[in-house]
Amino acid sequence: MTERISSYDRHGLTFDVRDSGPLDGPVAVLLHGFPQTSTSWAAVSAHLNERGVRTIAPDQRGYSPGARPKGRYSYRGSELAADVVALLRQLGRPVHLVGHDWGSAVAWSVAGGNPDLLASLTAVSVPHPAAFLRSMLRSSQALHSWYMAAFQIPLLPELSARRRPEVFDAMLRHSRMTDEHIATTRREIVDSGALPFAINWYRGMPFAGPASLANRIQVPTTMVWSDGDEFITRRSIELTADYVSGPYKLDVLPGVSHWIPEEKPAELADAVCNRIERGA
Repeated sequence: MTERISSYDRHGLTFDVRDSGPLDGPVAVLLHGFPQTSTSWAAVSAHLNERGVRTIAPDQRGYSPGARPKGRYSYRGSELAADVVALLRQLGRPVHLVGHDWGSAVAWSVAGGNPDLLASLTAVSVPHPAAFLRSMLRSSQALHSWYMAAFQIPLLPELSARRRPEVFDAMLRHSRMTDEHIATTRREIVDSGALPFAINWYRGMPFAGPASLANRIQVPTTMVWSDGDEFITRRSIELTADYVSGPYKLDVLPGVSHWIPEEKPAELADAVCNRIERGA
């Protein structure tokens, strides 16, 4: 596709998109995580655009105002992945898929089920889902993932974020999100009304099928992880190699928090470009 896009549609939902960089360059599709929007990719996109890469960053289901269906079943993993597949098919050529946090989980699912749509995969912070589940039994990962159970409680997490903002902000600050980015999260996620829908990504987890766990990744893949991550343990990252049959590389950023796209955008852009240039 050689025209800019600002949105795309799927099943009556409209997803907002940030499209920048040279129209004739290789395309990197950037998937944000929780609790963030496509703006979390701004600095990474700037670096990639300077290096000739076109970046397309959608606001995903629940985050785009025009794509907020009701009910947690609407946020099951198969639907989250299908939203991205619809975008990739519209683009019409294999892309370099990049995901951070929940965006990484979606990217693994897309790559496992649709290798023909991808030229490469760069997963940031979150490992292959099967590796993640194995690590729950073989490491302290379950303790680091306590919030996933807390988010299953109806209404309470989003009400708390509004009525007791200091609690929600403290959780983000503990993970080393900066005050500037906490303010952005409050404005873009809490104040905009997106938070209940964003939390539904967690509430939709019980409806995830086994398909994404069974798929090994055939496309060239880079895993980027930071050893200062408060949410993801090293063991789950180490197990990820077992689920990639294509060329694979692990990049570890020492001393960096979970919020890699904002904290180390140049280094993350390097990892993406190295994967693009290396190919197989």
